[in-house]
Amino acid sequence: MRILHVIASISKVKGGTSQAVLEMVRALQSSGVTAEIATINDSGRNLLDVPLAQKVLYCQVPIYFFPRFSPPLRAIREFAISPPFITWLSQNLHRYDLVHVHALFSLPCTLTMALAQFRDIPYVVSLHGLLCQWSLQQSALKKQIYLHLIERWNLNGSSGLHLNSYLEQSEISKLGLAAPSFILPHGLQISSKYPDAHQKLRYWLNLPSDEPIILFLSRLHPKKGIEILIQALAQLVDQRFTFLIAGSGDPNYENEIYTCLQQSGIGDRTRMLGFIEGEKKDLLLQGADLFALTSYSENFGIAVLEALAAGLPCVVTPGVALSEVIKQQDLGMVPEMNEAAIANAIRTCLLQPEVTKEKGDRARQFIVENYTWDKIAANLVEIYDAIIQNQPLPHRHA
Repeated sequence: MRILHVIASISKVKGGTSQAVLEMVRALQSSGVTAEIATINDSGRNLLDVPLAQKVLYCQVPIYFFPRFSPPLRAIREFAISPPFITWLSQNLHRYDLVHVHALFSLPCTLTMALAQFRDIPYVVSLHGLLCQWSLQQSALKKQIYLHLIERWNLNGSSGLHLNSYLEQSEISKLGLAAPSFILPHGLQISSKYPDAHQKLRYWLNLPSDEPIILFLSRLHPKKGIEILIQALAQLVDQRFTFLIAGSGDPNYENEIYTCLQQSGIGDRTRMLGFIEGEKKDLLLQGADLFALTSYSENFGIAVLEALAAGLPCVVTPGVALSEVIKQQDLGMVPEMNEAAIANAIRTCLLQPEVTKEKGDRARQFIVENYTWDKIAANLVEIYDAIIQNQPLPHRHA
């Protein structure tokens, strides 16, 4: 079984989706599937420094990188245009049994779906939340035109739409797409326990050994609702805590967040750490007391999954798809999307540290049992095989 995965960028600055695709392909390889990625060397304002138009091993994954057309106009760069990619795709697509396309509204993905239809090669599309209501409302006119003129035809021609949650399925159903769909969550590579993470994190940040730490770890983007989280924390004047923001985004938006912190009065209780990865990321997740993500829309929430796997209880809002799992399994709290409700949930967690820790211990065990990549990859291989054999989709929920 030969599977080609196509995504516009696998750069870390593009958020959790890029990392998830790398881990998915790595897990598929471990399960015996010949899986490769074709992508563009796009890295936001920059380009990845990688060999081009040849197969290279990148993060232990075989990847073909192609050069992005990079004019000064940002609106054009965002489409990840790459003529060499188009040429390579037209010459090599026939070598694969199935194509797995990740995301929409970029030229590599759009052309891959169109060419696969033309060549009668089956393809699956992972939507990664891009057709959820909140996402479609951003740059709404451009997306609606793109969707109705081009992507609807591509989506309806797919052998399966990969959704991450029932919440995403509910929102997608309103679009009336003809293609079948299946729900399969992201997986996770479980990190080893970091020795004495609680004390080491506070030593690194020069904080008292008993300082409560609230962690926001995600890409800085307006949909993450961090301004509401800041205003909620500002209501907790009677509580002792340090707020950590680990993530990066557009520099202008980062400045807006900094200004919001200062105006809210919690600037002196907050550390903006920037983009964090590797051992320091593990240290943050395992050494903090509480994870908070008050997102307007999160079709899954990889950062939430990472926090739960680290044994870190979570406060998330209903727009985060994993909120239902958190409520059902009692792995944290799910307040409504308003400042008072969020503040009350965080206060409750801070005032009940033993109960909160129990939720965290339960969270790690639950994730280990249900969300590792080997389990997800096994389900995905079953779906690929059914499509290639022209059989009904297993795990189908539509």
